Amino acid sequence: MVRKLVVGPYQTNCYIIGSKETGEGLVIDPGDEVSRIVNEIVRNALNIRMILITHGHFDHTGGVAELKKITKAPVMINNLDASGLEMPPDGFLTDGQELQVGSYRFRVLHTPGHSPGGVCFYTAGAVFTGDTLFAGSIGRTDHSGGDHPGLIAAVRRKIFPLGDDLRIYPGHGPSGTIGRERLTNPFFR
Repeated sequence: MVRKLVVGPYQTNCYIIGSKETGEGLVIDPGDEVSRIVNEIVRNALNIRMILITHGHFDHTGGVAELKKITKAPVMINNLDASGLEMPPDGFLTDGQELQVGSYRFRVLHTPGHSPGGVCFYTAGAVFTGDTLFAGSIGRTDHSGGDHPGLIAAVRRKIFPLGDDLRIYPGHGPSGTIGRERLTNPFFR
């Protein structure tokens, strides 16, 4: 089960992923509107086991402290982006790390470029790309900590090899597939 909520003034995609078999779940990038996120968690009767952050920009981290207070779930972020949180994280995400929540297994992919500590979360059938890769675009690299060549290289090296049929769930905008991005995304032609 994957639920997408578009939250806050920057229209950030927050994802709630849950296992119907175990009732366990996780939240990716609770950027704002925590009451809506909690309502969705309650409606699906999920026990949130982890709050995962793709990167430390405020539109992805704005609701983290409040959601942690409600769910008591540990907050995980890459150490290079931890300063973007209003609170200390409970753990740091590293490249290649495996996370298990319910029946889901996620692998952390460090994809710096939009931010130094940007990560994506890969699981069977899907990759949650934060602001690394969008449908038809990529994350901005013109601000502090941005690295355009690094971002392009990270997508080519870490995301594209996952397979053309894999769905991407980005931090903003609609979902897509790796195959479509490889063929049509103007940043990779």
